[in-house]
Amino acid sequence: MALVTTSSSGVNDGPLFAEVDMGSDFNAPTVRATVVQASTIFYDTPATLDKAERLLAEAAGYGSQLVVFPEAFVGGYPRGSNFGVSIGNRTPKGREDFRKYHSAAIDVPGPEVDRLAAMAGKYKVYLVMGVIERDGYTLYCTVLFFDSHGRYLGKHRKIMPTALERIIWGFGDGSTIPVFETPIGKIGAAICWENRMPLLRTAMYAKGVEIYYAPTADARDVWQASMTHIALEGGCFVLSANQFCRRKDYPPAPEYEFCGTEEELTPDAVVCAGGSVIISPSGAVLAGPNYDGEALISADLDLGEIARSKFDFDVVGHYSRPEVLSLVVKDHPTNPVTFTSTTETEEKTKIK
Repeated sequence: MALVTTSSSGVNDGPLFAEVDMGSDFNAPTVRATVVQASTIFYDTPATLDKAERLLAEAAGYGSQLVVFPEAFVGGYPRGSNFGVSIGNRTPKGREDFRKYHSAAIDVPGPEVDRLAAMAGKYKVYLVMGVIERDGYTLYCTVLFFDSHGRYLGKHRKIMPTALERIIWGFGDGSTIPVFETPIGKIGAAICWENRMPLLRTAMYAKGVEIYYAPTADARDVWQASMTHIALEGGCFVLSANQFCRRKDYPPAPEYEFCGTEEELTPDAVVCAGGSVIISPSGAVLAGPNYDGEALISADLDLGEIARSKFDFDVVGHYSRPEVLSLVVKDHPTNPVTFTSTTETEEKTKIK
């Protein structure tokens, strides 16, 4: 595995790194994948999209066919913020913080989605992007998928926000747990601590996921154990992308405050240390984890490794016992309001 230092493309301070594992099996197809480890430009979605394009261009320059970004890269992960919430109380500043956060989110579909699609087509890569999705006045932590022809494929909404995330994000449902079949493999995603939900993982395995994208905000060492376990359990490649952020990547106080720690944080203090990683179906670490700064972490994925690993263990195949254990996934949308006129129109269209 080689470590190559490249230009920073004007992104923050310090270099970007590319780690490339070239030990692929020439009898099986390979896919060059890149995990982006970088910070959002908080409250500035146009600037964040500009940064995403610079990073995407850098990755495409290495020959990457698949480029994945961290959780909430577009729209931002509001680390350290409590939005003025305590049990039974809200503050005016907290409501204003939510207004600004809502303003930085994106509509799906919408102009920002169109731009991301155009970027994927321009650089001829499959692009997977973590965003904060705005649906009316509810926000969702979402992953968007794009193909190398610049087409939007679909999305996954986080079905279970963690802890205080539940104050600001809605809950996805079973209708957005896709696995997309593409020429470079079957791609799906689970976001952050969703990856610790065995039934969700099983649903993805049943859909045949081969390249499992795990964007996160968890930079702890223990996260690596989860990623290795999923790779072994699912017989799939795991690509985990996290942001590397310093205090100065967020607006200064009092506009943005890190609750309980503000006095201790200098502008250069690391508030999210990254740890992005690529792991093979055999559990081998192909690239990363990186805790050094903003980085492009790349590896060549030998897709033949999937069959080799599943010879030992196929969690929804020869190692399942459906007569003893089974899972039912309710994969229809759960809409709070249904209009009968709309339903009747749809039924008549189907009959025709």
